[in-house]
Amino acid sequence: MMTPELHRSLAEVGRAEVDQIDIAEAALSLAAIDYPKAEIGRYRDHLDELTLTAAHWLGEAPDLVDGTRAVTALSGVISGQYGYRGDAEAYDDLQNANLVRVIDRRRGLPVALGIIYMHVARGLGWRMHGIAFPGHFLVRLEVAGERLILDPFDGGTVRDTAELRGLLKALMGAGAELQPHYHAPVDDRSVLLRLQDNLKIRQIRAGNLGQAAAILQAMVLIAPDTPRLRRELGLVHHRMGNRAAAIEHLEAYLMLDIADGDRQEIGGLLRHLRLQES
Repeated sequence: MMTPELHRSLAEVGRAEVDQIDIAEAALSLAAIDYPKAEIGRYRDHLDELTLTAAHWLGEAPDLVDGTRAVTALSGVISGQYGYRGDAEAYDDLQNANLVRVIDRRRGLPVALGIIYMHVARGLGWRMHGIAFPGHFLVRLEVAGERLILDPFDGGTVRDTAELRGLLKALMGAGAELQPHYHAPVDDRSVLLRLQDNLKIRQIRAGNLGQAAAILQAMVLIAPDTPRLRRELGLVHHRMGNRAAAIEHLEAYLMLDIADGDRQEIGGLLRHLRLQES
């Protein structure tokens, strides 16, 4: 159940310019939906502790270090000293996409761990973004004129072109080849949606449509102008038999910039739902 305070917090994320989003704070707010009694301040303090520990480890101005030393500081603190790792044994565990539980357990999905790396790197004054690599979340660190791609799921290991090609083929098939846009940065709002998509997909697969609808509602709050979310939320409510909610969200979907073919399909479904109401 989302509290009014959390609703306001997530709505503020939705109204914020994308470069003004505090990604770790937003992820903690999303996590608190499922863990309303969690002391979020304690988790904020832990994330800041990671940054301070990395700064202490460097022992010099962070903007003076090279890429290798920056990566060593990040991975040495986050993975080495604090023990964060990818949860390969229970990859589909819902806790792996909840930042509160990831911090508690020191295990998580690539995107959840990536948010931690992004928080620490930015706290040290470095640029770090998620990238559009398919099937596996990676981050790109920019420091001292270098660009390095890190794998948060594998302890912050740097991935070179050959390793990225091998990873892509393992995920997408032997015929897959690297494309330039796979290295393109993605904005923080998209990273947060990717985090929540993991939860949504798992809940739908398990048949937990009510939980999926709650996740989608939070996603709509942080990304109100993303058409697919309104569509998915409307269709989930339709599957649940919540006709009024389905109509509300599908009508909102039709107000957004969408393809003509889909507009016709959803328009037909809406007409059917309205006839059932009359």
